[in-house]
Amino acid sequence: MSTHTYKIIEIVGSSPKSIDEAIRNAIADAAKSLRNIKWFEVVETRGHVENGAVAHFQVALKVGFTLEGAD
Repeated sequence: MSTHTYKIIEIVGSSPKSIDEAIRNAIADAAKSLRNIKWFEVVETRGHVENGAVAHFQVALKVGFTLEGAD
């Protein structure tokens, strides 16, 4: 059985459409510069209101990825 060592970072994704899209945007952008992303955890959600309606979603995430050579 192998062991794993993870590094954790925090990122914030945003979307004018949905919380789901904000998460997906954040992970897609993180994957452009990070390798071996294995999991995420939503730690905060918030939004911006304009004229009595939700205008934008923001989601703070903890993202875990394995370190190179640490399988």
